[in-house]
Amino acid sequence: MSKKLYVGNLPYSATDQTLMDAFSECGTVESAKVIIDRDSGRSKGFAFVEMSSGSEATASINKLNGSQMDGRAINVSEAKPQAPRDNNRRSRY
Repeated sequence: MSKKLYVGNLPYSATDQTLMDAFSECGTVESAKVIIDRDSGRSKGFAFVEMSSGSEATASINKLNGSQMDGRAINVSEAKPQAPRDNNRRSRY
């Protein structure tokens, strides 16, 4: 079963491909997605990487958490489920 990881404190130069390359050293990467700000088109400084198994995810956390990427110490942890959003918060009046 695949396991999703949160990767924080990314340099703005990080791309989906650089993440795939870094995490592939620990196993099979199912997907890697740097989160982009829709207004500026620039990276928000975090991403999600999906590894093919829990053991590969654990190996990635152990190896890459705190490691340097373009001069920044990245944070790697297990991703938490997304909280449901309340899209009715804004008043139309």
